[in-house]
Amino acid sequence: MESRVQRGTAEDGLVERFRAGRLNVYVYESRPKMAAAAAAAVSAEIRRLQGERGRAVGIFASAPSQNEFLAELAGAAGVDWSKVKGFHLDEYLGMEDSAPQSFRRFLLDRLVNKVDFGEFHGLRGEAEDAAAECRRYAALLAEDPSDFAVLGVGENGHLAFIDPPFCDFDDPEPVKVAELDEVCRLQQVHDGAFATLEDVPRDALSLTIPTIMSRPKLFAIVPGPAKAQAIKGVIEGPIETACPASILRNHGDAHLFIDRDSASLLSR
Repeated sequence: MESRVQRGTAEDGLVERFRAGRLNVYVYESRPKMAAAAAAAVSAEIRRLQGERGRAVGIFASAPSQNEFLAELAGAAGVDWSKVKGFHLDEYLGMEDSAPQSFRRFLLDRLVNKVDFGEFHGLRGEAEDAAAECRRYAALLAEDPSDFAVLGVGENGHLAFIDPPFCDFDDPEPVKVAELDEVCRLQQVHDGAFATLEDVPRDALSLTIPTIMSRPKLFAIVPGPAKAQAIKGVIEGPIETACPASILRNHGDAHLFIDRDSASLLSR
């Protein structure tokens, strides 16, 4: 792991900054400070893109770990949301966007409907032909490639809904029907989305690892003690499919925002 430690200031809450492989890591003293910093970075990237070419295309994560970040992002100054086109990472198979557990609904409620969003394209979990829906969404992504992606990391180290038992760093499919492992499904219960494990769908529509890694810029936002083991794997473990998010260390422009809780198991 490459170190290059830089210290922050009490005002911005940055505890330290370092690199793990090619991955830029920022540790903040608290979840709110982390969320504010991540939102500042993403909004700055959107403003830069709009200044250079008049618009921005992004992919956004849906999870409770993103709540504070999305609230900050929706209130960011200087962003012309009417010139932003959005996609998202994943959706439960069979899920209508009217359902409270829907990841489309999550982003509509916390970002898209809070600002003057230009375009938002959701994965249709309720589609009768899941394979056709994957092809439809892959075509949309290819037609107007996104400039950046905002990511979360699961308790099992997953990116999007690509769980360790089913992860392929060279997956030929850009969007696929992904099987969910038990750790992932239990996380959905822990997050309060479902009452019991039996209620959690066993499959989802998901962008794959190559699709995520091909975005020019990545922002991963991962707070909380439940993510500490995953973050240890991302930063200090081998780059392997047992921790899908470890692949972020190979990306040329990826930025990981964590708080003291999610950083608590790091040996440094």
